[in-house]
Amino acid sequence: MKNIMHTAKVMLLAGSVVAAPAITFAADNPIRGNIRIVIGSKSTGGDTYQASSIIAEALAAKIDANIKVDAVGFSAGYQALERVPSGNTLMIFHDQAYLGHLYKQKGYEDPFKQWQIGPSFATNPGNGYLVPKNSPYKNMDEILNAAGNGQTIRVAIQPGGVSEIGYTAMKNAVRLAYPGQEDNLVALNTGSQSDKNQAMFDGLADVINGSVQANEQYTRLPADDQKAMNFVWLTAKSSTLQNANPEGMGQTSRDELLQYASGLGVRVPMDAENDFTFDKEFFFLYNKRMSPEVVAFLDNALAEVFADGKVQETLKKSFFIPNFRTSAEAQKHFKAKRDSYAKIIESLQK
Repeated sequence: MKNIMHTAKVMLLAGSVVAAPAITFAADNPIRGNIRIVIGSKSTGGDTYQASSIIAEALAAKIDANIKVDAVGFSAGYQALERVPSGNTLMIFHDQAYLGHLYKQKGYEDPFKQWQIGPSFATNPGNGYLVPKNSPYKNMDEILNAAGNGQTIRVAIQPGGVSEIGYTAMKNAVRLAYPGQEDNLVALNTGSQSDKNQAMFDGLADVINGSVQANEQYTRLPADDQKAMNFVWLTAKSSTLQNANPEGMGQTSRDELLQYASGLGVRVPMDAENDFTFDKEFFFLYNKRMSPEVVAFLDNALAEVFADGKVQETLKKSFFIPNFRTSAEAQKHFKAKRDSYAKIIESLQK
């Protein structure tokens, strides 16, 4: 009786069309107890935490469960995921899950063998690179030309991920224009976004990997502020960026951000004909032993979340592009993407 009264109350407050599916999913939920989502980043100010929090909140409302997002980093996240096959621990990561393996970084197993690939839910078109606002280098051309002319350029990245593949592309671009000078671009290996930011604040890095979500706030600071920085490159395809809200992020519009995209305001050549681009995508990882029943339940619940339409609005307000695929669709997509970038990494490193 208590549950019936609660259902009626929710339906009166929220409307039967929205509330009824949530109650159905709650009743059918095969995951008992609270759910912990570990993420492959230690930063609560980066894009991984932001995207994960948005989807976790929407999923929690849909299945009427308590869901907590923990920024523990990929190593601790993998360990936590390995211990719990019931679905009470899930993981959210991005392309670094397979890029780290391709780069042969310690701790990165082949995610397609070690885990189950769960649904994708968002693309970040704002993955990019920044310089201090008082930097002598104002754009990518100046950075690449400086390296080509013998200047040492220190680039703060997290090894084995989307930051390293962009760094690899920079080195390749220098090599194409100035053969033999590519080693003037030097990797400063750090951790999550806060570590990369700190490397710039401390004057240890000339360029850092960052994101619109995490770093746009610093681009609004005056040039004499130690934390002030500017974007010089966004790795996403311009077609991906054009799907973002016109208002962009913070005080920077989509059109202003498009000037940092390949083919519009920036060129980072991959070869004589093509520029390098990379869309950073977020997806779930599941314990290999998690039951098909739980996988199907989460697929269906997230499909309903996206069918409702509200999470798309929330994602786009934070400059993410909604990008839902079921587990099976995501597995196929990311395997193909892995294979494509494996060839690119091999060609860039020759």
